[in-house]
Amino acid sequence: MTAAKILLVRHGESTANVAATAAEAAGEEVIDVGARDADVPLSELGERQAAALRPRLAAELGADRRGALVWSSPYRRAVSTARLALDGDAFVVDERLRDRELGILDALTRHGVDTRLPQEAARRRWLGTFYYRPPGGEAWTDVALRLRSFARELPAADRRPVLVFTHDAVVSLFLYVLLGWTEQELNAYLLDRVVGNATVTTLVADGGGWRVEAFADDAHLIAAGLPATEHPGAAHVTE
Repeated sequence: MTAAKILLVRHGESTANVAATAAEAAGEEVIDVGARDADVPLSELGERQAAALRPRLAAELGADRRGALVWSSPYRRAVSTARLALDGDAFVVDERLRDRELGILDALTRHGVDTRLPQEAARRRWLGTFYYRPPGGEAWTDVALRLRSFARELPAADRRPVLVFTHDAVVSLFLYVLLGWTEQELNAYLLDRVVGNATVTTLVADGGGWRVEAFADDAHLIAAGLPATEHPGAAHVTE
């Protein structure tokens, strides 16, 4: 790929983000999601966060906005964020940008996994989140394979900016894939960093390869008077 800039946008706060944070805080075993992962909508705050992305993206892309290559995860919360942020501009949906699939762990809190699936909890601790693949789900390495495929297929004929609406784990793994990091380097970087809702991570390419220009930047949310929610859930590779 030859894009000079990639903007990675995490979706706005979702109703499942709110439910998961509440369930973790209450020590519950199950998250009351109410929909399959692909159909989870934005919360009311998430919609406002997504709309607040409009001036940020306009400033980032400038005259290149109409020429930018724009993709979204197919999941409802990402598509809704893209629609609100782009205000009618077209984008392409690509299933390789979807969130990490949790399989048997889906809708369980950490306490729920420890209580209901102790063998899986032990296996995850032994392997580490990066390589642990829950039955029916994906490891972080599986998501990385999707992103390698996606990156290889980006048009190579120009250097138009790329804009991607996606999920926190996917944003983090773009760094792993494009910057050529190791598991340990990604762990260290994420140790005190979280990809907040509706934040913008900017990667730029120069003669020395890709580098992080901004990670999970929320200046546009602060300017709009909106909280920069995090809701990391089980997304941390360091858990």
